[in-house]
Amino acid sequence: MKTSLADAALFDTEVYWNYFLAAFKSIKTGKVLRLEKSDRCVLDRKKLRQVLDEYCTVGFNSIPFDIPVVSAALAGFSNKALKQIANEIIKDDAKPWEISRTYDFELIQCDHVDLIEIAPGQNSLKIYNGKMHGRRMQDLPVDEDAVLTHAEMDIVSDYCVNDLAATGLLMQTLREQLVLRETMSKQYGVDLRSKSDAQIAEAVIKKELKRLTGEEPKKPKLKAGATYKYRVPDFIRYETPELNAVLDNVRSADFAISASGKVLMPDVLKKAKIKIGQSIYRMGIGGLHSSEKSVAHLADESTRLVDRDVRGYYPQIILNLGLYPQHLGPIFLRVFRSSVERRNKAKDRVDELKKLIKRANDEAALLKQELKSNEDASGSLKIVNNGAFGKLGSKWSVLFAPDLMIQVTIGGQLSLLMQIEMVERAGFRVISANTDGIVIVCPVDRRDELEAVIREWEKRTGFETEETEYSALYSRDVNNYIAVKTDGSVKKKGAYAEPKIVASSWPSPLNEVCSDAVVAYLTKGVPIDQTIHACTDIRRFVTIRTVKGGAVKDGMYLGKAIRWYYSTEASGEIKYRLNGNKVPRTDGAKPLMELPDTFPDDVDYDWYIREAHDILDDVGYAARSSRSNVNPELFLAAAL
Repeated sequence: MKTSLADAALFDTEVYWNYFLAAFKSIKTGKVLRLEKSDRCVLDRKKLRQVLDEYCTVGFNSIPFDIPVVSAALAGFSNKALKQIANEIIKDDAKPWEISRTYDFELIQCDHVDLIEIAPGQNSLKIYNGKMHGRRMQDLPVDEDAVLTHAEMDIVSDYCVNDLAATGLLMQTLREQLVLRETMSKQYGVDLRSKSDAQIAEAVIKKELKRLTGEEPKKPKLKAGATYKYRVPDFIRYETPELNAVLDNVRSADFAISASGKVLMPDVLKKAKIKIGQSIYRMGIGGLHSSEKSVAHLADESTRLVDRDVRGYYPQIILNLGLYPQHLGPIFLRVFRSSVERRNKAKDRVDELKKLIKRANDEAALLKQELKSNEDASGSLKIVNNGAFGKLGSKWSVLFAPDLMIQVTIGGQLSLLMQIEMVERAGFRVISANTDGIVIVCPVDRRDELEAVIREWEKRTGFETEETEYSALYSRDVNNYIAVKTDGSVKKKGAYAEPKIVASSWPSPLNEVCSDAVVAYLTKGVPIDQTIHACTDIRRFVTIRTVKGGAVKDGMYLGKAIRWYYSTEASGEIKYRLNGNKVPRTDGAKPLMELPDTFPDDVDYDWYIREAHDILDDVGYAARSSRSNVNPELFLAAAL
């Protein structure tokens, strides 16, 4: 790491049969450098090498693509050869080392950061640009197999600079993640800046295992089609015949491993509908889920909505059951336990400091400094702990252990079912369950009884839960809901979530003004149409989505990543370029591939008002108010 990321240069390349471009943009000054190889320009290889030597460069999907291509350009390859190399990388998924060996050139060694693994999800730079409300969303303007004219070279060059702007915006958005990775790189002595959370976990654990054993950990050799049995822990015990039947099915089921290394859920468990109380639960490799649809729950003077999440659920299962990959041995647990315990300690201190800062204005500066330090420690160790679990299911990882993946995920679901059964048998109602936590309806005068049940479950299982209380929970289903906390803050998930990075997810913008209007109505009583008419930020009205094969509107090609809003002046729909079919929900959609300087005067407010009312129906507002036999004003007052 020669320079800080604040002094870095953004980096991208374009490759055609008769044109090569390496473009750089200084983060500090905004200046752009274009280095071209074509029939009108000789590539300045000395300058290209100098930039790569002197600056930290930042790209997107650049380690597998741009770095080998620019290495070949520095080695003096022709435009035709560079295009052949680019095609093998894109179309044949050739790896950098394969390309360098096939074409006999060395990959350059440079200080470089690739953002693609850090950004949550697996999206194109164009979609990420849309998620961040980048000004211009643009697909490749000239066919990738074209022989360019000089005018087209200029068009492609302008397109590349726009991609640099998108890369810069992404880097800015990922600043917190990048700073944390820089800190961890210095702490562990490994360059982690271009790695995903799971890749960081593997790198850190590998380094620590090598330090303790003196040997490089090796990947296991497991055959596709291998099957495993789930080993039921002693603490898993049920009272009802229904749940004991589920446990028998789990015990006898064969869990197979696919060719890609994924654990396959046995049909007998995948199809099971587990009824406890008034709710139906379903199992899956991803976790346990309840099955509620379009339902609203409100706390009141006599009732509380209590959310209990298990702390560090999957990492704690690994430690509680003493699970370790057989090819790594018990030393894995020593490394992993140290990481989990340090993370829990840092997280506890973060919670304590937040409370202290609220009460101690005079000491706020010092406390905030300590808070930041502990937040960094908690964040980095959380990456290691949760990322390590993710690598248990990757056949390319040294941590690959599908039998452990089964023990962790199925064990988590059986333990959660055990908690649900205990809570329901004690006379409480569970209204939602999702992977590592449940939401419970609890009478105010029975809080101590509920606490005793939870504590008993914690004692039996060795897990620890954390509590959040809601004043209202409006659910379209278990993965899409609006939860109002008792302090008035709002948690939105799934289709209603803000287009920002939350944990490992990053939703795309989807008519956010509608969710804004619904939240304002549910929490403050503001009429739906008032919120929508008052909004003058067009970004809150847009939808972003990927269209396979590309989209067209009125004969104009838009690209594979598109953005639109609903207009009173738009007719027809956006269509798939490949087959002419309608892109879903695009009647009345007006493409907005470049954000305007002023708010459009043709926004179809009525469309957004109808959509907001549909959301209210979807999250059970109308049904709940009807069942309550009260008018909307009284229903709202109960929620508040």
